[in-house]
Amino acid sequence: MDVRSRNHVRVTGRTGGPVVMLAHGFGCDQNMWRLVVPLLERDFTVVLFDHVGAGRSDLASWSEQRHSTIDGYAEDVLEICHELELGPVTFVGHSVSAMMGVVASTQDPGAFSGLLLLAPSPCFIDDPVSGYRGGFSAEDIEELLESLDANYLGWSRAMAPVITGNPDRPELGEELANSFCRTDPDIARVFARVTFLSDNRESLVHVRVPTLVAQCSKDAIAPPEVGAFVQTQIPGSRLITLNATGHCPQLAAPEETAAAIAAFVGAGL
Repeated sequence: MDVRSRNHVRVTGRTGGPVVMLAHGFGCDQNMWRLVVPLLERDFTVVLFDHVGAGRSDLASWSEQRHSTIDGYAEDVLEICHELELGPVTFVGHSVSAMMGVVASTQDPGAFSGLLLLAPSPCFIDDPVSGYRGGFSAEDIEELLESLDANYLGWSRAMAPVITGNPDRPELGEELANSFCRTDPDIARVFARVTFLSDNRESLVHVRVPTLVAQCSKDAIAPPEVGAFVQTQIPGSRLITLNATGHCPQLAAPEETAAAIAAFVGAGL
């Protein structure tokens, strides 16, 4: 298996610099980082990749058995790290990819110098018994997935502006919708269930690498309570709140996002 082709891996930036690995969320590809990369590559080696089934990844490598769990994607992340042999990386995981980084780091902590969890959510569904608030009821998520199954393109157009969360900047929602629409609908349906039905709360306490939780000041997908929960569960982690609004700060506020990444990596040097 050619891991580099499987995930359309690209390495750019300063050779020999601290390694930053950028991982995109549901319905996206590495192009979502295009505004952040130029701000990082002067000082860092930057690793970009597409999750299998997204972007220019090898669709033939997608396996429903493997890629219907966070663990399967975490295995992909570790295989990329081992293939590149660049040493420990700072893994920047956006949205669902944040939990892929969490799981991967618990399996092989030596592969990571740090985790930056950008707009993370370990569980989107509220848990009234424990008092955990994920932002959605089980009925909300069921309705969301039913809508996605019934009309993926229509769902994409309706949900993208909600996710980007900047109504005065409709171009952001349009870009995300176009990204959704480039994803194979059958693969997207499986990935949506991975994203919205996974519960990785128990994994958080096992993280043993330096971790920064970066949440947005207003996010309809991952509300502030979620970021605070993640921070309290990961030993020694820190929490920052970006001025950015919406769930995609790498699009809405690339300078602020890049600055947060650079400061975190720099602090660990």
